[in-house]
Amino acid sequence: MALRGPAVFGPGSRGSLDEAGAEGREAAALEAAGVALEDDDEEDGRRGLLRWDGFSAWLHCVCVVGFDLELGQAVEVIYPQHSKLTDKEKTNICYLSFPDSNSGCLGDTQFCFRFRQSSGRRVSLHCLLDQFDKDLPVYLKKDPAYFYGYVYFRQVRDKTLKRGYFQKSLVLISKLPYIHFFHTVLKQIAPEYFEKNEPYLEAACNDVDRWPAPVPGKTLHLPIMGVLMKVRIPTCHDKPGTTQMVQLTQQADTHTSIILPTVHEVDLFRCFCPVFLHSQMLWELVLLGEPLVVMAPSPSESSETVLALVNCISPLKYFSDFRPYFTIHDSEFKEYTTRTQAPPSVILGVTNPFFAKTLQHWPHIIRIGDLKPAGEIPKQVKVKKLKNLKTLDSKPGVYTSYKPYLNRDEEIIKQLQKGVQQKRPSEAQSVILRRYFLELTQSFIIPLERYVASLMPLQKSISPWKSPPQLRQFLPEEFMKTLEKTGPQLTSGIKGDWIGLYRHFLKSPNFDGWFKTRRKEMTQKLEALHLEALCEEDLLLWIQKHTEVETVDLVLKLKNKLLQADRENLPVKPDTVAKLRTHIDAIILALPEDLQGILLKTGMT
Repeated sequence: MALRGPAVFGPGSRGSLDEAGAEGREAAALEAAGVALEDDDEEDGRRGLLRWDGFSAWLHCVCVVGFDLELGQAVEVIYPQHSKLTDKEKTNICYLSFPDSNSGCLGDTQFCFRFRQSSGRRVSLHCLLDQFDKDLPVYLKKDPAYFYGYVYFRQVRDKTLKRGYFQKSLVLISKLPYIHFFHTVLKQIAPEYFEKNEPYLEAACNDVDRWPAPVPGKTLHLPIMGVLMKVRIPTCHDKPGTTQMVQLTQQADTHTSIILPTVHEVDLFRCFCPVFLHSQMLWELVLLGEPLVVMAPSPSESSETVLALVNCISPLKYFSDFRPYFTIHDSEFKEYTTRTQAPPSVILGVTNPFFAKTLQHWPHIIRIGDLKPAGEIPKQVKVKKLKNLKTLDSKPGVYTSYKPYLNRDEEIIKQLQKGVQQKRPSEAQSVILRRYFLELTQSFIIPLERYVASLMPLQKSISPWKSPPQLRQFLPEEFMKTLEKTGPQLTSGIKGDWIGLYRHFLKSPNFDGWFKTRRKEMTQKLEALHLEALCEEDLLLWIQKHTEVETVDLVLKLKNKLLQADRENLPVKPDTVAKLRTHIDAIILALPEDLQGILLKTGMT
């Protein structure tokens, strides 16, 4: 599909719907649902599958945002043209795709933002993505309510333009939180796009369209404009803290290859470098879901630092909202800056000096200077009282009155300082810091995991003829008593008020999100065990002792169980499902013919 030139789409406009694309989606949906296509239709359907489903598995759309003298920032191109964005979403993209004027970003700048999907719009659930989502680690699962924007912004002097500057952003909009991956893609295509314009962008999008689906755990070969990228998306089965490296193939590649060691991680040490003396305190603040603002000189620094903070409690997921780059034009600006209620549980990355005044009432503010290149170490910032954050030119520092629950681990500080003195590469420092955060998070979460596992009913209490038993209730005081013998002291040498930290955590959104996820997993496990118990029963013997009505009721219940197993992706062994289908067929054949006909047509067999 041609781009039809750089016509300006203002906040109120929308790209035209491409009918062929819509038909392709429909054909793909039919194929995914198992509906056979005629030969001609199959060819069209496959073209449709390539045309849109390949692209939409990775990206929602690509936007080009420019500066118009009359309109200000405006979306000039949306590709593919059938992509749906509401006016509110377009406005957010417009303002978030450009650095604040005070940032003074000359040349090329890359950063990332995150914005809320408009309420009221239909959530499009891509069947392939949802299928793969279940195999991802919890912190990489899509959030249906949010989009990510990955930006490559260029600002250069141009005397031929009225403003004297060329200003434009190429923006990838996606549901996937693969920060490092999409920044690498932009590095490959954006510089040439600014030289060659729309035909080049169309060719790049056609390349994305031919990519395989983002399957976790597989080595994916992704060609983009003459370069072959090799990546591996992590799975929930990977051991936390390990990186499964993409293996080099023996045969010589015809393309230039880029092998990405990670799809989502940022340079942790570079981001924590100005504040690594306080990294443990910041870990506590993120773990507890405390309101946190990062004030930085540019969107690149603000977005990297916010993402590093969210990443520091991995493999725990940060369940509150976070905005790597937030502006005064954001649709949630009033909601997040109001003084009529306590600041929400959110991490904001900002660059506009106006926020120093607007967010003065927030309890924790990190003010950072320019992030230094790898190998250089900035002066370590101090913890300062919030009342000192009065002026726009306040010095870098962590402004908070928070008293950490845990004593500072001096060992990690010495290790990182030694690395700086020995000019250890930033990547190696990041590995040390990431391992430290991982061990700290695991020491904290293992006692909770152990206690929650004890809430699971015993397998012998599962009866095939009764509903699956319920999980026992989570009792905070009962959990606290377990810490004396099986607390974090078993795996961590860090001293301090662990009990106080747990009490605070149990009231946080991160605990709420973590426990809901664990409870859902355990409930599904109980349902799966219940199905297995049913399979072990002699159901033909059972129907001999029961009435026809009870037998029909059993068949309908068993069919519902199979539907539930499929719909909820229950952790059921494949042979269990096959066995149950055989049982259902055998029971139906034992019934009178008139009932057989009805039951065979009902639901799935």
